[in-house]
Amino acid sequence: MAATTQADDFQATPTRLQSLDALRGFDMVWIMGLEPIVKEIAKATHWGAFEWAAIQLDHPAWNGFHFYDLIFPMFLFMAGVSVPFSVGRALEKGTSRNKLLWRVIKRGLILVIFGLIYNNGLNIQPIANIRFGSVLGRIGLAYMFAAIIYLYAAERWQIFWFWFFIIAYWLILKFCSAPGFPHGDLTMPGNFASYVDRCLLPGKLYLGIHDPEGIFSTIPAISTGLLGIITGITLKKTGLPQMTKVIRMVTAGVIFLVLAQVWNIDFPINKNLWTSSFVLNVGGISLLLMALFYYIIDVKGHVKWAFFFKVIGMNSILIYMSTHFIDWEHTNTAFFNWLFQLAGNLWAPVVAAITYLAIKWLFLLFMYRKKVFLRV
Repeated sequence: MAATTQADDFQATPTRLQSLDALRGFDMVWIMGLEPIVKEIAKATHWGAFEWAAIQLDHPAWNGFHFYDLIFPMFLFMAGVSVPFSVGRALEKGTSRNKLLWRVIKRGLILVIFGLIYNNGLNIQPIANIRFGSVLGRIGLAYMFAAIIYLYAAERWQIFWFWFFIIAYWLILKFCSAPGFPHGDLTMPGNFASYVDRCLLPGKLYLGIHDPEGIFSTIPAISTGLLGIITGITLKKTGLPQMTKVIRMVTAGVIFLVLAQVWNIDFPINKNLWTSSFVLNVGGISLLLMALFYYIIDVKGHVKWAFFFKVIGMNSILIYMSTHFIDWEHTNTAFFNWLFQLAGNLWAPVVAAITYLAIKWLFLLFMYRKKVFLRV
């Protein structure tokens, strides 16, 4: 099986956005190794800025929003952005919708399988011990349904479906609940989405009674993918000035952030439930970051600085899956234990975190130079 994410299909297009690869790399670098660097510096120095950043690099227990909550949905958003350039380009070349439908479904299901492998390894075990919900699984399913809508619906209907999913999800959770709980209960045991997952999702849930990548909360995640697709359509329009595209993304991003805070009053921003206010909040930030990277890289032409991120972004699935097949900790220690000893007890964890990220990046650089990319 060859390999690339939707983004990697995007590589082959003549109108490729270098900003998309760079932004994907910026997104992935945090879970690839930048997060522990920040946290270890905070522990070593107790500097206020780093201690605040370390808090932002953990998920809230339930309601609320930290920067770390952005990484997962922004990746899904970017998978959506690439759709008009990959699937759309194939449509323009005359590929039938039915053929593209199968391609989209196949990619979605392969990501679901990758998610199962990431969670459970390649071990044979009872179904009761398997966790079926996963980050890659949600990306695969949400991307798949969003891309199907793109294939068969005009842009105005894509916008309709974006709002339909998050409004319908809000109303369902507002007027339904788990048995024995009041309508609209949004606690972990009482909310309707977690109850549906407990009833329908086989195997084990991540938190016992709740899975943040469950079945029901995939519904609003489709809107995250659709927002990316709508953004990609805007970026692909050849007759639209680049600065107009930037202004549209910034304007929409600010509006979404305001609406998210208003909606937060009644339907709290919550990554665990992928609430509608969460969709708007992460969507707004994703739009602003996409606008920033697009303006700097594609509009102003400042490309070289983003090479570090581009190397990561072009093989994001590979580095994500690699942790289950490569012992990066052992490799890091084997090469740099002498350096950790020189650094001393206080700074050794900081140095180890930096070299850990460096080894992964050099691996990706090697793959980049050899033009080897994991493709789904």
